[in-house]
Amino acid sequence: MKQKTDKVNNAEPQEAKKELQEDKQNEAQPAESGEVTSEACGGAGEEPPPVVVDWEATVREQEKITADLMDRLQRNMAEFDNYRKRTIKEKSVIYDDGVKDAIEKLLPVVDNFERALAAADDKENGLYKGIEMTFRQLSDILKRMGVEAVPGEGEPFNPNVHHAVAHVEDETLGESVVTEVLQKGYKYKDKVLRPGMVKVAN
Repeated sequence: MKQKTDKVNNAEPQEAKKELQEDKQNEAQPAESGEVTSEACGGAGEEPPPVVVDWEATVREQEKITADLMDRLQRNMAEFDNYRKRTIKEKSVIYDDGVKDAIEKLLPVVDNFERALAAADDKENGLYKGIEMTFRQLSDILKRMGVEAVPGEGEPFNPNVHHAVAHVEDETLGESVVTEVLQKGYKYKDKVLRPGMVKVAN
């Protein structure tokens, strides 16, 4: 009977040691996923520190960005306006040059119409009237386009629009006066298409 009691007493300390070891192992194991300890949170009941924002600095930064964008916009608008004006001017120059070139090629035709009308004897002839009508129509078109004849007989000689091919002495006329137009001169707007070939007195 005594031997059985000793065995029971020896078993109790061993079970107690086993329980202590299991408790230590449980304490050493990390917390399962999803469990948050109070130490990880910095302690229960503590609030995160407040976020401090420098609003004045933020406003100054945004104002600087806005000013920079406005400056770039104004520069782009000015460049576009200059480009538009330059393009309009270039188109006008190209158009005028094209018109000038076309009219210069038509001037010999105008000269031939004038010669034909001047050489005709019968002014009542149907052919003459047809040529005269065609010449008048052509002259009207040129006039609407801005083409006009250079002033001729009786006008002072102007080297910018006249080309003197002969000189005559005439006491009845003043100095450097156009006495006769040998070939009409024409100008388109402010550009001389062809100077007039003239005789000049004195």
